[in-house]
Amino acid sequence: MEKNIPLAERMRPVNLDEIKGQDKLLAKGTLLRQMLDTGEYSSFILWGPPGCGKTTIAKLIEQNTQNDFIPFSAVLSGIKEVKEVMQEANYHFRVHKKRTILFIDEIHRFNKSQQDAFLPYVESGAIILIGATTENPSFEVIPALMSRCHTFVLDMLNQDSLEEIIKQAVIKLGLKSVSSEIITYIADVCGGDGRQAMNYLEAVIPYLRSTENPELEAVSKILTRKAMFYDKDREEHYNLISALHKSLRSSDAQAGLYWLARMLEAGEEPLYLVRRLVRFASEDIGLADPNALVQAIAVKETIQFLGMPESNVALTQLVVYLATAPKSNACYIAYKKAAVDAVKSSNYGVPLHLRNAPTKLMKDLGYSKDYKYAHEFKNAYTYQKCFPEQMEEQTYYEPSVYGFEKEISKRLIWWDKLKKEEKEE
Repeated sequence: MEKNIPLAERMRPVNLDEIKGQDKLLAKGTLLRQMLDTGEYSSFILWGPPGCGKTTIAKLIEQNTQNDFIPFSAVLSGIKEVKEVMQEANYHFRVHKKRTILFIDEIHRFNKSQQDAFLPYVESGAIILIGATTENPSFEVIPALMSRCHTFVLDMLNQDSLEEIIKQAVIKLGLKSVSSEIITYIADVCGGDGRQAMNYLEAVIPYLRSTENPELEAVSKILTRKAMFYDKDREEHYNLISALHKSLRSSDAQAGLYWLARMLEAGEEPLYLVRRLVRFASEDIGLADPNALVQAIAVKETIQFLGMPESNVALTQLVVYLATAPKSNACYIAYKKAAVDAVKSSNYGVPLHLRNAPTKLMKDLGYSKDYKYAHEFKNAYTYQKCFPEQMEEQTYYEPSVYGFEKEISKRLIWWDKLKKEEKEE
């Protein structure tokens, strides 16, 4: 009946030395390896991408521990079932002094209040909690639980590890005619996921068995959809948009295009991308090139008008423009400085001369009195204090020496010169 068991399960490692791609984590002397070798466990979280070995480590613990081992999937099990198990574990601990290992796969699926239910039993020692998650536990596991658990980070499987896993499966299956090119191809398209590699190999087994000299082109047609490691709602989403943003800030157009393509090809919403690029145009370029924001808004309109995939070229155009534009965060810094003062002085009233006076009462109260209409003066300028009366005048915006801000700097110097001349008079 083994052929009815998925290949990924049949090829699951049966000892630590068979686990590929986690040499650093499982090296002799490391904390996790010591736990596995001695059987003396404390609670921990296994964090890593799909198909990297988290469940395999848990199963090896199950096979070798003297403790009761109870596995749960946060997707399939409710917190009610988990509570019942924990109460039973608590009974065994108090009466028989025996601890229970509770393995929760995809622990991030339990919400914060549900995770609270584990705390008393972890604290008392009744259970040893092992959680597995593909998401950053800093965001998905409650702090109280995190502080009571070690966190072990598993790496995405690299190309060499994946090829080795596939070769072992090919040998076990007796597929003697499989070329190294086919093995490399499967490793390349499985997105760093060992389980996916086995699923892909399993999908092409009928072809490999029925063909004397299997061809790479035929295999690639069977595996028409590449598995890209990406999750639009989770950490990898934010990692990639961060990489795009920082590549543009570093004026690296080529890297910017790579990260753009990574997100688009994985199915990212283009309007999300252009929203981030609009932000970049104002935060990292600003008035060094005022046209950057115009370009970003134009691409937003293009996406709404054309849709995808036609708009991918417009996004490419925008990424190249933003990467090669002069950079300045002067406006970004200016706002942050102004915001600090705004919060501290929010009780300061607007000076009367800067207030509108649409009614007789407001005029009688002095609203708009002594306001100077700039267009009536030479150079369309006259000095009047525009800060609250209780505040000194401040300088928030200081232009950079790049791009159009060089021209803005000249304008500011001219206005400051006129102000100084009038104040001296």
